[in-house]
Amino acid sequence: MSDSWQNVVLRNQHPKLRMFANCDADVSSAKSEVQPALRVTTEELAASTPPLATAIAPEDAPVSGTTKKHGVDVQAQRAAVEVSVFIRSTDSLPPVAGQQTLRGMATRRMTLDEVYDLARDAGTIFIEPADALKLPRPIKGSAGGTAPARRVPGVTPAQLGDGKGMLIGIIDVEGFDWAHTDFLVGGKSRFVSIWDQGAKVGRNRKGLKRGRVISAADMQTALTDAAKIHVSPHDLEPQSQMVVGSHGTHVASIAAGNSGLCSAAEIAAVLIALPEDEIDRRTSFYDSTCLLDAVYYLLDLAGERPISINISLGTNGHAHDGSSILDRWIDALLSEPGRSICIAAGNAGQERPEAPDDLGYMMGRIHASGKIDAQGLDHILEWQVVGDKIKDASENELEIWYEPQDRLAISIRPPDGDWIGPIQPGEFLENHQLPDRTLISVYNELHHPTNGANYIATYLTPFFGSNLIIGIPAGVWQVRLHGLVIRDGAFHAWIERDDPADLGDGSYFWPSFFTEASHVDTSSVSALACGQRIVSVANLDELKRRAHITSSQGPTRDGRLKPDITAPGTGIVAANGFGGPDDPWIEMTGTSMASPYVAGVIGLMLAAEPTLTAAQILGIIKATARPLPGATYQWTNDLGFGVISPAACVAEASHALARTELKKTTPPATAPTVTAAAPPGRPASRRAAKPATRRPPPEAAS
Repeated sequence: MSDSWQNVVLRNQHPKLRMFANCDADVSSAKSEVQPALRVTTEELAASTPPLATAIAPEDAPVSGTTKKHGVDVQAQRAAVEVSVFIRSTDSLPPVAGQQTLRGMATRRMTLDEVYDLARDAGTIFIEPADALKLPRPIKGSAGGTAPARRVPGVTPAQLGDGKGMLIGIIDVEGFDWAHTDFLVGGKSRFVSIWDQGAKVGRNRKGLKRGRVISAADMQTALTDAAKIHVSPHDLEPQSQMVVGSHGTHVASIAAGNSGLCSAAEIAAVLIALPEDEIDRRTSFYDSTCLLDAVYYLLDLAGERPISINISLGTNGHAHDGSSILDRWIDALLSEPGRSICIAAGNAGQERPEAPDDLGYMMGRIHASGKIDAQGLDHILEWQVVGDKIKDASENELEIWYEPQDRLAISIRPPDGDWIGPIQPGEFLENHQLPDRTLISVYNELHHPTNGANYIATYLTPFFGSNLIIGIPAGVWQVRLHGLVIRDGAFHAWIERDDPADLGDGSYFWPSFFTEASHVDTSSVSALACGQRIVSVANLDELKRRAHITSSQGPTRDGRLKPDITAPGTGIVAANGFGGPDDPWIEMTGTSMASPYVAGVIGLMLAAEPTLTAAQILGIIKATARPLPGATYQWTNDLGFGVISPAACVAEASHALARTELKKTTPPATAPTVTAAAPPGRPASRRAAKPATRRPPPEAAS
């Protein structure tokens, strides 16, 4: 192939794909450890660079002699690296086993050569890499033996039902303790299927290209045999993740455990892969296409049965306006009746520390916004990379979105460095190396193919050498936006961040964030929770009668009202997955706990009326929401339309499709006498009202 990626026009592909391609293969190997949509094809290549945990700070790096200069070996890169992508096309792409296709949208796992060829196809509208999934970070409390109180106090089971006939789907992490007493009835588990996407061997269901499925029969056999030989059923049917206090178990317990909302529903789950070893991470995909595969699996399992799915994972990439290919795909799947998906709004609501050692605010400062009032004016954002035993050895991403009628240029200033830029609309700077060997890439793009908006993608990349990794320098990076053409002037910026990681040596990976001066405490709701038909759920702190401080806020970038609803998510006691017999329950706090509460309520609604659409379900939830004391029915950016009312939701759902025909009556022979209402203090006139006369139109008047 004579063409070079270096000459590919960025017309129909995300800039990140070009950046992936124009790297050495060993650089891609290091990147793939924290880029879930990127993988190298051999373990030899995966081991070609040190683990990111060995990264050093720039000030500790040797001046020369032990680092490898970045070069570009396009041919080697194309052959050695695969990427997971979403595709929009004018034509329906041919189906590929184990990958999804719907109405001109497709997922593919391709070599960079194949991405290059597809980008040149006239029918390709856009190719974008799959997003990293943001892991749930609930606040975990103590475990113990006290079972949870009733999920809906003051309401009888007869008023709610129990979800019999429903399928509750859970897409989550850390494993599902299907043998917990909260899921056992008569010695049988109420789980009917678990697709473990991260399992390396085992029984595959038809159409699945990875992982293994644990069926209801497998679980029953394990329960029976484990009792005979006195071992845990999970020893006989293990999962790739079985974390004590597992998130997935807790979520399933809230939505559909024996102590949960839908206590008689069947439960199906998908365990999203989370490779622990750096070699496994570099050779595996664990991105948002895996989430879409999970949704398809659950919908297929449900068949004609109604299903309520909960996803307590999120994404931060894209425009936060529901226009990403994944958002539109999920909306399309929800067009059929009897389907609903709840998504946690996210835990990025905290903007400042609550105590001296509270670092939660760093997770909250992901959004900035503002307005450039006129041509020639600038706006500066402050982007913080932290130090002091917190090192950043992963790629930092900043996306700035603004209106299509405006034109902005961008300049960047590293800590203690000089300004780089301005980079004009339609220009890009790729893999620009600083003296400390950090790489900067900036792409100033016009008219994104999915929503028409303009956007600027900025990446800070550590130095990935063959025997040395140098982290991004700590400090404040300044980002200056220059107003070139201003008709509207508004912009939004989000940091696409990594999850924190304890490196075990007293140091940490920690995501970058906006300084307090730049952070704007709105529009932090997960990008995945911005879809049109999904239910976006915030976390209610019932004790304080407000949204929990960590609960993410709306609205979306395009002004739509997300989150939709709030539900109890603070101090929630539910099943303690894989815990000991003395500690069967555990307390957790987060939107991850609020979302399955709503998913359970929706399960009850669909049990009452199985043909409700996702749009109708969302409408009923909004119509029956109750405000907190002293509040109104108006939407707020932290609580949505209010607190969910389970009994009112079920009652409304049960008669939502009922219609009453008015009986026809015989009209009177003569028109009734109409009397005019009298002004106060004056008796009404007894004369018939004079018929109104129509004035002729102006052209007919004489």
